[in-house]
Amino acid sequence: MKKYLCVPCGYIYDPEVGDPDSNIPPGTPFESLPDDWVCPICGVGKDQFEVQE
Repeated sequence: MKKYLCVPCGYIYDPEVGDPDSNIPPGTPFESLPDDWVCPICGVGKDQFEVQE
């Protein structure tokens, strides 16, 4: 699964880790995150993330 970078703050969403603070379990692909999910560091939406190659 691909990791995604938050462009404004540099946070990396790693699907293998998920986002425990937002009750997103490990193994959740970025594409499956809820539409209202936001970066846990700076609060921007999913549209501000880019795929990490």
